Amino acid sequence: MRRRLIPFCLTVFIVAIWTGWTGWPGRVSAGLLPQNTQEQYELTFWDSIKDSRNAGDYEAYLKAYPNGRFVPLAKARIAQLRTGASGTPAAPARTPVPPASMPASATAPAAHAVAPAAQPAPAPAPAPAPKPGASPPIRSSSAVHEIQDCAACPTLIAITPGSFTMGNNKDDPSEKPAHPVRIATAYALGKYPVTVGQWNACVAAGACQRVPDTSDPGPNAPIHNVSWDDAAQYVKWLTKASGKRYRLPTEAEWEYAARGGTTTRYWWGDDMMKGKVNCKDCGPPWRAEGPDNVGSFAPNPFGLYDMAGGVWEWVSDCWHSSYKGAPTDGRSWEDAYCQSRVIRGGSWLDGQGYMLTSTRFKYDQSVRYTANGFRVARDMP
Repeated sequence: MRRRLIPFCLTVFIVAIWTGWTGWPGRVSAGLLPQNTQEQYELTFWDSIKDSRNAGDYEAYLKAYPNGRFVPLAKARIAQLRTGASGTPAAPARTPVPPASMPASATAPAAHAVAPAAQPAPAPAPAPAPKPGASPPIRSSSAVHEIQDCAACPTLIAITPGSFTMGNNKDDPSEKPAHPVRIATAYALGKYPVTVGQWNACVAAGACQRVPDTSDPGPNAPIHNVSWDDAAQYVKWLTKASGKRYRLPTEAEWEYAARGGTTTRYWWGDDMMKGKVNCKDCGPPWRAEGPDNVGSFAPNPFGLYDMAGGVWEWVSDCWHSSYKGAPTDGRSWEDAYCQSRVIRGGSWLDGQGYMLTSTRFKYDQSVRYTANGFRVARDMP
């Protein structure tokens, strides 16, 4: 009996370590990156959707892993969800789908160079009043310079040049090595992620596709369920609408702005604090159906909102599994044959382990997922 028990316990321990589990107190895990292998990505992705009531989650698995080990089960789940016991289509219900590495599987919508009809940008919801006895929110500097180039354009914050240490040597391997980066040129970054209302202005102009969403978000919610290709369409339209060169931020620009001049694990300090970000175990406000309105939490020291939680944010860079060889001047890190792009910041569907300022992940640039959104950047004169 003892001979059998020892190998069994050893096996359980090895599997636990391999899947990224740990029982040690105080550890913060980036969550989805214990190993940079396709097999681990597939297992992690399946584990995240195995109890889903949304057929679209299983369809996404089949697109990503057409020869995967769970293909028969995914097809059976789709059939079961598409046809309920009464023979009528089952109503979809969204469940958290964490980031995963996806092969190219969807065709990006075609861009349309159509002049926009100016529409007022939705005003973000005000930050909630602090509870009695709670720590006051960190306020942005009075020197924050806001920019809005057109009625339908997102509000921007001017970001001054500077240097910082990018990455983290203590967490996920993809964040290593921590390295110095010099942002030599001023740029502007969206004060908030792009909202549903702002996205719909592009839709009304015929330049973007309407994004399906079962939660029926209001105009002040961040747009989500968009691919990198969708985001590229939007900034192309915004460039034409405003006469300014809009783009996605580089990964270095994003992290520099997210840190807001701080060197801690989060922009507010080294410890997670409840009520600072929109994530599922980070305190209220939170709801499973979708992200809260932009601006529902305090801004970072640069005056930027929702740089952690809310929605994952696309940046311009191609994905690399570490920072070895990364540029140190803040430019976008590109490859000749780039399919996967970087996303940053975590989302409302994720736990607090994703909220570290250094956390990063990837998606295929043509794939839409519920938790993915973006914010815009533009060059400064």
